[in-house]
Order: sequence, then structure tokens, then C-alpha cells
Amino acid sequence: MFDSLTDRLSSTFRQLTGKAVLTENNIQDALREVRRALLEADVALPVIKDFIDRVSQRAVGQEVAKSLSPGQAFIKVVQAELVVIMGTANAELNLRAVPPAVILMAGLQGAGKTTTVGKLARYLKGAPKKSVMVVSADVYRPAAIQQLQTLASDIGVEFFASDNAQTPDAIVRAAMAEAKRKFVDVLIVDTAGRLAIDAAMMEEISRLHELLNPVETLFVVDAMTGQDAANTAKAFNDALPLTGVILTKADGDARGGAALSVRHITGKPIKFIGMGEKSDALEPFYPDRIASRILGMGDMLSLIEEAERKVDKEKAARFAQKIKKGKGFDLEDFKEQLKQMQNMGGVASIMDKMPGMGALPAHAAKNVDDSQFRRMEAIINSMTMRERINPDILNGSRKRRITLGSGTQIQDLNRLLKQHKQMQKLMKKMKGGGMANLMRGLGGMGRPGGGGFPGGPGGFPRF
Repeated sequence: MFDSLTDRLSSTFRQLTGKAVLTENNIQDALREVRRALLEADVALPVIKDFIDRVSQRAVGQEVAKSLSPGQAFIKVVQAELVVIMGTANAELNLRAVPPAVILMAGLQGAGKTTTVGKLARYLKGAPKKSVMVVSADVYRPAAIQQLQTLASDIGVEFFASDNAQTPDAIVRAAMAEAKRKFVDVLIVDTAGRLAIDAAMMEEISRLHELLNPVETLFVVDAMTGQDAANTAKAFNDALPLTGVILTKADGDARGGAALSVRHITGKPIKFIGMGEKSDALEPFYPDRIASRILGMGDMLSLIEEAERKVDKEKAARFAQKIKKGKGFDLEDFKEQLKQMQNMGGVASIMDKMPGMGALPAHAAKNVDDSQFRRMEAIINSMTMRERINPDILNGSRKRRITLGSGTQIQDLNRLLKQHKQMQKLMKKMKGGGMANLMRGLGGMGRPGGGGFPGGPGGFPRF
């Protein structure tokens, strides 16, 4: 996410590094580039105008510290204003209500609303440890009810059965009564979407809102629609008292216009952001962390929190202890590290949050994708346990068997073995405990340039 915007802004900041001071002239030159970058990112025009005006006022004012270089000072101002535009702080869900606290989900068809209901249910079941019931009041879309039932079963939350023959009003009344009877903490109601905003849709969801009196009314919108996402959210907000927005499919949006426009246009906070298809790919929206990502500074706090949630801590601790004692780093260990990275959203997700990754050559980032790592895992899975523990025994016939079993080439296997050797050498150097401590903190992920990603930046695998 934000790839193109990050690239353009980084280029603009670099042009300021050679200047002695920030002046109105060089600020205006930089702002022209920032404006162009925001337009390309599909940010809404009113948002761009307000943002540029505020940055201009602050950058040439008294707020620039003398200890900073012009480039650093300008970045500081831009970061602060990005945070202001996106909402200053994370807006948590307000679940302070007599149970069940009702969350009403609204949005257009195709925005990923039903999937987001499942993700939100899983999120609430996790850290807040809430008991959750979900219900579908979408009696129009074929298989909408069955889709939510399948999601509820997968994540282990209560599902209230409804039927296409029922009216949405009857469904939500019955669901509310059942949630009260079972003392459920949170009831999430999935509503019908449409291909466009229409009067009948608005009338129906307004009626459901009146019946349920929800503590949260969340608008689910596709981030890839850019500034149209903000305009659609505004139309819903005019008809319905929204309390917040959830941006979906943000991992597929390289521009970021929706994230930068929604709060300014609707006045409602972005509460969550969907960063993938899996049921755990829903993150609380932190404006300051997103601003850091946009400016190529990474987001280590989110990365550490993700590791805390998704990494198997027992396995990570055992691995750290093994390295600390100077025991060998075999291919089974290598496979386990690949799995841990996949659990954390894959390489692209990790790189997006790592500071300094924006400075990598473009070709380096493009050469890394999760399919390469899945292929590496397939190669290791085709080996016997003896071969994984002692890869030195791999001769020509063993290699042919492994590549046939994994559907790869001998060159792929040789490249994997070479990268494993590099990581073995690194682990020997780190056996004193420095690497182990890092592994414990980040679940064995490693560090940029230090072999955490096989080959390290600049030496990524190219299958």
C-alpha cells in the first residue's frame, strides 16, 4: 500500500537535502511535487488543497527546529499533517453498552462486507476476548447467509441462522432476542449491499438502525476505489449516523487515496484496515503509523504487535535457545522461519513495515514474493528428515528425486542450499545471544540485511 506515493514523496524530500535552509521558494517547489504525488494517489481535491495549505504555513513558520536539516524539517511537517488528515489517533470501538453491544455493518456490494464481518468477529474474539454472534440480514444476494455461516464456523463464533424467506426486520429482531438469551457480548449484523446507492437500500438500513440502536455503525468500503470511497462514505453518512469506516483490500491499493480522504470528507474515523484475504488480516487503523509507512519510515510497532499475535512463541523460543547454544541451523529450522514469515502476512507485509525498506532498489523489492518462499518450502518438504538435518549428503540422484517431487529445477535447489549456507554462517556468528534476543522479540523473523530474509536485501532468491 502507498507504494507510488512513498516513491514520489521520497524523491521530493531528497531534492531538499542539499538546501541550506527552508525558504518560501524551495518549499513551493517541494509542495508542487507533493501535490502531484497526492493527485496521482487519487486523493480528493479538497483534501489536497487543505493539506498543502497547512504544510505551507507550518514549513515556513517558526516550527522548524534549527537542529534539523531542511529535508528532515519538511518531512517532520508533512508527517504531522498526514496524521491530522487521517485522524490523529486510533479510534477504538465503543462497546460500552448493556450486552449485547450491536455493530451494524453497511456498504456497497462487492466491498467485502461479509468477509469483514468475519474478520471483525475474529478480532473481537481475540485480544478483547468478547463472545460474538453474527447474523446476516442480506436476503437478496444468493448464498450471502451461507457465506457468513461458513465464516462463523471457521473462526468459532456463534451464528444466528436466518432465511431468505424472512424480512430483514424479522431477522434482526430474532437475532437480538437470541443474543440476549445467550448473554452474548457483541452482535454483528451484516446488511444487504447494492451495486449503487439507492433510496430503497437507505430506507431499509435506516429502519434496521432504528430497530437495533447499535453502538457502532461501520461503513465498509473498498480502498481501491480511491477518492470515490470517501464520496460514497459521505453519501451513507448523510443518510445514516455512521460511527466509523473500515477500509478493505488496502493491500491491493498502491495509491492510498481512500485512506487519506475518508476522514477529511466524512468527519468519521477509519477504525480498521483490511490487509489481506485471511480472517486475521484486519488491523486497527493508527494514523501516525500509516503516516510513517507513507514516508518510508516503516511501522515497527505494528510489526511487533503482529509478531506477538501470530508467531508461535514456544517454537521461536526453542529456536532462539538452539542458536544461542551454537547448535546447527538445519533446513528444518529454515522451513520453520519461512512459515513464521508467512504467518505474519508474508514478505511484502513485513517489508512494508520495516524501516528503510523504501530505500531498497526497486528491482530488489520486486524480486521478493511469497510464491518464491512457498517454492523453497516445497523443496524442503520433498526431502527426508535425514536430508533436512544434514544437507551435505545430497548427491545427484537425491537432488533429482527432490526436484521431481517439488516440481522445481536443480538450479532452484542449489540456490536454496547456498542461501541456507549463508544463514548457517550468520547463525554461528550470532550464537552469543544477540540474534537470539531479537528472534524472541520478533518471533524469529530476523533483521534487514542480516539474513532474516534468505539472502538479505539485495540477495533475494530469484526463482
